[in-house]
Amino acid sequence: MTTILRQHAEHQFAEELEALAKADTRPRPPSWKLSPWAVATYLLGGKLDDGFEVSPKYIGNRRVIEIAIATLATDRGLLLIGVPGTAKSWVSEHLSAAISGDSTMLIQGTAGTSEEAIRYGWNYARLLADGPSMQAIVDSPLMRAMQNGKIARVEELTRIPADVQDTLITILSEKTLPIPELNNEVQAVKGFNIIATANDRDRGVNDLSSALKRRFNTVVLPLPDNVDEEVSIVKQRVESLGRALELPAEPPALEEIRRIVTVFRELRSGVTSDGKTKLKSPSGTLSTAEAISVVNSGLAMAGHFGDGQLRAGDVAASLVGAVVKDPVQDNVVWQEYLETVVKERNGWKDLYRACREIG
Repeated sequence: MTTILRQHAEHQFAEELEALAKADTRPRPPSWKLSPWAVATYLLGGKLDDGFEVSPKYIGNRRVIEIAIATLATDRGLLLIGVPGTAKSWVSEHLSAAISGDSTMLIQGTAGTSEEAIRYGWNYARLLADGPSMQAIVDSPLMRAMQNGKIARVEELTRIPADVQDTLITILSEKTLPIPELNNEVQAVKGFNIIATANDRDRGVNDLSSALKRRFNTVVLPLPDNVDEEVSIVKQRVESLGRALELPAEPPALEEIRRIVTVFRELRSGVTSDGKTKLKSPSGTLSTAEAISVVNSGLAMAGHFGDGQLRAGDVAASLVGAVVKDPVQDNVVWQEYLETVVKERNGWKDLYRACREIG
């Protein structure tokens, strides 16, 4: 039997979505599987009246999520912006799963994304045999979302060329997808909307036109406010991924996660946690997602080449790799941090030695 490496959110959390649907008595917008209240509970976690516990999918400011959900209940699209690793795609997927019961209406934005990927393409064998017709059209995820009243997702919108981005203007404003070849159109069914994501580091690559910006409500997903919140996020995701990957290692101790998160936060902010020492920041983002990756890599090392318990030596290589993206500039920043902070900090000698061995 084939085991799926990563299930879609609506399948992975099907039990929670079903429990919420049963307990949900609040009004639902057209075509929504859950009410806005239930969608927020699904993302942020909580206990239902019957005692059922809903796990949090996003740990952070509740108001940010409420604004995002309220936007999707209107005729405006939702644009999630933040630095890489702030859970934009994660939130987008779970919003789609809770609202539409389907998170697969996805367009991945790249420099090579074409207009056909957003609007529609053609089955050329059928086109040549029978001529232009609706049956010869290959519908895009966006077209299917319009026809079925579901949420469409556009990832990394600012990576898409500007002229292709503007394909969305008519769809967002008129809720219509013209098919000029057939003198026809596809009109959106109630419940349709778009969630787009873009990261702050891509500003200036393919900036959104003013016309397109006006048709989105922009919500900024911030980095975690404090170290405890970020540790909690990393712990939850690492445990979830560890089960999915079946890593033969014990769940990491909170203190080991806290050390990695502290390193990332200090280098990111340019100052130590006690505020006494100023630091240089590396070129990378050092986001929460990077911290999760470092811990997971360490667990794989510990499980397959160690004693199953996460130690400094297991995370050192991936930690250095996460920080040092530019071999020249970032290496100077890292070595300075290693000698002035890690070496002098109580209880961090093992991490200092392990990182020094990496070089």
